[in-house]
Amino acid sequence: MKRPGMQQPDPVAFIKANLPILPVPSIPEIRLHTAGPASGLWRLAGRREADPAPYWAYPWAGGAVLARHLLDRPEIVVGRRVLDLGAGSGLVAIAAAKVGAAAVTAVDIDANAIAAIGLNAAINDVNIVAVAADITGDSPPETDLLVVGDLFYDPMLALRVMAFLRRCHASGIEVLIGDPERAHLPHGELSRIATHTVADFGGGTGGAAPAGVFALFGNG
Repeated sequence: MKRPGMQQPDPVAFIKANLPILPVPSIPEIRLHTAGPASGLWRLAGRREADPAPYWAYPWAGGAVLARHLLDRPEIVVGRRVLDLGAGSGLVAIAAAKVGAAAVTAVDIDANAIAAIGLNAAINDVNIVAVAADITGDSPPETDLLVVGDLFYDPMLALRVMAFLRRCHASGIEVLIGDPERAHLPHGELSRIATHTVADFGGGTGGAAPAGVFALFGNG
């Protein structure tokens, strides 16, 4: 929560000044603005210094495993419309754009994440439409492939996301999920299609962790 009297920095200027551009661990093809110990990221988030850092500023295993999978298997996205739900830094969206997606949309509820996605897309020389919205209560979007990384850490969020993903799947959209098997991943509805060891800030150590790419039943 923003503290009273605290002026919110301009996110684009703040990210450029305080988050250095670094290659993503285990995904050297992509570089992102990445937070470090001296970034003072809490100022941008409008939080207290001791509060958790925003998720979009660090590599998380679910997004990283999806990005690695798409880069290794470009045929999954070539010529298709791709939507990255809860896009964070834009890592998965950038991977899809780099390997030939026809159009890529990155959706996140955090305006700071949207700013980061724009900057990160430019660094990697790709075009991404970034949208600040919660679309989980909406009708299925106009897309061919929906990619979802790291949205199963909270029980209520997981329920809402899965309800949306079921609607998307029923409408003919292919759904791929990246996750290091956190507590609320709905294994009973998923089929594992790949495993990679990737960086995971969410693991608490910042080290590498095995993570899976999963499809909803019925996806190829």
